Amino acid sequence: MMNKPGITLITVAPLLLALSSAPVDAHGIVRREQTGMSIASSITVPEGAELLFIGGTLADATNTEAVPGSRARFGDMAAQANSVLGKIEAELAASGYAMGDIVKMEVYLVPDPDRGGAVDMLGLMSAYLAYFGKDPGRLPTRTTVQVAGLAVPGALVQIAVIAARTNHPAHE
Repeated sequence: MMNKPGITLITVAPLLLALSSAPVDAHGIVRREQTGMSIASSITVPEGAELLFIGGTLADATNTEAVPGSRARFGDMAAQANSVLGKIEAELAASGYAMGDIVKMEVYLVPDPDRGGAVDMLGLMSAYLAYFGKDPGRLPTRTTVQVAGLAVPGALVQIAVIAARTNHPAHE
């Protein structure tokens, strides 16, 4: 069989184009945007990168006068998601990381009884977009699941993240 160099180039060209269009941050971390979504479809972290794992984070009570275990104590989905993401941002900063260093996010949502038992995705997304926007160079991969409940009654959202960075002067 005869080798046809033109066929090889045509076969490989779309792959090279796809790889070259993935945003690469200053740390060598490659994020592939999920078209039409505010999350990355995949992220490659280079060998030797430092990882930070932040376990499931819940919102702080916004109304300590409200009955413990009530939704009123923690607020609606947007308020809780803002609280959770703010706490994650503070934890990242304490370790020298930033929100843009998050590569993996796991989100657990509880249906809101005040919304007829539906999950308030718009409330979650309003907080999420305030922290991440739609910049493909900052977006993490994300898994979002609906659960029956969380360990703290009245909690509607819990988020765990993994952040990554390489030894880069901006982080030393």
